[in-house]
Amino acid sequence: MPTGVAMRDVREQLFDAAERVLLRDGPDALTSRAVTTEAGCAKGVLHRHFTDFDAFLTELVQDRIRRLARQGDLLLGCVGRGAIVDNLTGFLTDLFSSVAVAIVGLTISRDGLRARLRSSSPTGVPILTEAVAAIAGYLTAERDHGRLDAGADVDTLALTLIGSAHMLFADRTGTPPSPEAVQRLVGSVVPQTSVG
Repeated sequence: MPTGVAMRDVREQLFDAAERVLLRDGPDALTSRAVTTEAGCAKGVLHRHFTDFDAFLTELVQDRIRRLARQGDLLLGCVGRGAIVDNLTGFLTDLFSSVAVAIVGLTISRDGLRARLRSSSPTGVPILTEAVAAIAGYLTAERDHGRLDAGADVDTLALTLIGSAHMLFADRTGTPPSPEAVQRLVGSVVPQTSVG
């Protein structure tokens, strides 16, 4: 790519390119060269904006965690409305239909990335830990709203939902689970005494 060509929103273009590479080719194919080729820019562009490739990957994961927080806010906005199972099914489908599964594989496979992420995500697996927190927050609000059994262990329910949904979506090369399969999973985890 010729130098001197202006790119708007360079960081976002690079993040989006990395996401496309992750989704198409998996974590092993994610290199600085693959990202810049996908973005249609010179390799030096990435290194002008990030100190090294692990710094780029760290910011990519943190950006996707911020997006997840917005999805969590939308889920909280559903409290008291719609069926709990439907709300959770939508959240889980959106989460795992995105780059989340590939990011989990990426963070597991790169020690340097995992070490850098420990400053913002000190425990658990980044993305999944934040998703568990978002679901637990939603379920707590539904319980407080009287739509979920008062004795429901929301932390265990959230962890179970994320772990089980991750297993459903884990094969990124296969056919994704149907909405009905995700709904069955959520319905089997969320206490039958829940209402709405």
